[in-house]
Amino acid sequence: MNMKIYYFFALLYVFIILVPTYWISRAAFSTNESITTLPLIYFPDFTFINFITLFNQIPLFSYIFNSIAFSVFSSVIAVSLSFMAAYAFCRFEIKYKKIILWFLLLTIAFPEITTIVPLYSLLKHLSLLDSLVGLCLIMSSLLTPFTVWIFVPFINQIPTELEEASIIDGATILQMFSKIILPVMKPAIGALLLINFINCWNNLLYPLAFCATDDCKTLSVAITEVYGGRTPYGRPWDLMSALGILIFIPILIPIIFSNKTIIQGLTSGSLK
Repeated sequence: MNMKIYYFFALLYVFIILVPTYWISRAAFSTNESITTLPLIYFPDFTFINFITLFNQIPLFSYIFNSIAFSVFSSVIAVSLSFMAAYAFCRFEIKYKKIILWFLLLTIAFPEITTIVPLYSLLKHLSLLDSLVGLCLIMSSLLTPFTVWIFVPFINQIPTELEEASIIDGATILQMFSKIILPVMKPAIGALLLINFINCWNNLLYPLAFCATDDCKTLSVAITEVYGGRTPYGRPWDLMSALGILIFIPILIPIIFSNKTIIQGLTSGSLK
């Protein structure tokens, strides 16, 4: 009986995930007329016209490059800084350490929209408005508190005796990190890199607020720029669905090939 309940909820979960995926795929590869036709056409004629229209309307290649650069550099910066900060919290005696960690956690609770005005003023003062550099710095600062909190328990599980033994054997600090710490932390680092990459890739607010030209806009911003003329329901759902597929596929591929790394990185943290 328990297994039947388990399979029921598993199938229900798969259904909830696959049905929206089917509908957005159906809309992406069909015309807007077939989307709004009643009765519904579940398998309309297959066409790439929506993708061709998108490439004619929007500089998608530029947006895709900006999205990749923004997501990769922001996640790498956030993970690198967070790892060093978490190591310092775990290994050094820092006054008010717990208060600082809780303050970092508190910053996650602030809605992103509340920080737009001060961040805009800061970027303008630093002459980093409408640039990928400024966008990466802002996004990496947003990701750092969460990443630090995930790293801290993993580093705490590494016995300090391993590090002390390597130092006694003549290893330098860099050798200790490269030979002892990083191999043990590899699952957590890989998982957080991927999670932060997805958060950056899906982020719309910051690229929309801080980027005014195509040199800085990301693929998520394109969802606000598609135009399909007058449609029965006000929005070009065929073009928006095609753009959704373009945004969805680059995230799906690394998740499929890295799901074991994500699970291991977020649940194990044990030493071999």
